[in-house]
Amino acid sequence: MIKEKIQQDLILAIKQNNDFLRDTLRLLSNGLTLAEKEKREPLDEKEEIEVLRRAAKQRKEAAEAYEKGNRAELAAKENKELEIITQYLPQELSDEEIERIARAKIQETGATEISQMGKVIGAVMGETKGKADGAKVAQIVKKILSQQ
Repeated sequence: MIKEKIQQDLILAIKQNNDFLRDTLRLLSNGLTLAEKEKREPLDEKEEIEVLRRAAKQRKEAAEAYEKGNRAELAAKENKELEIITQYLPQELSDEEIERIARAKIQETGATEISQMGKVIGAVMGETKGKADGAKVAQIVKKILSQQ
């Protein structure tokens, strides 16, 4: 489980006096614990991944906002946290892999119009199991369906 790995790495960061890593891992650990309390039972790995994806998305959006506001030092901090978070996430699929899966699901579902996009996206997301960003999947499915 991801939470146990984060806990082990947190202990190591504390022993190594790596304050930045320690603080980032504590935030992740606290986020996972909070999600468990809200659910009232331990998270499965898919749910842990979702919590970490939300944290990664927050860091990415914050970094972009800081860059637009000419706050390079804060953007760098957010990007550094994002790098740490992504180490605990499964490797994301490439655009080509997503497109291959999307084309197969379009064929399976018989989708021919953009209005059927939701059905295809759901099927693709079910197969990718947290290894693809939903926005990226939607963009690829829309591109394929608009070309038909």
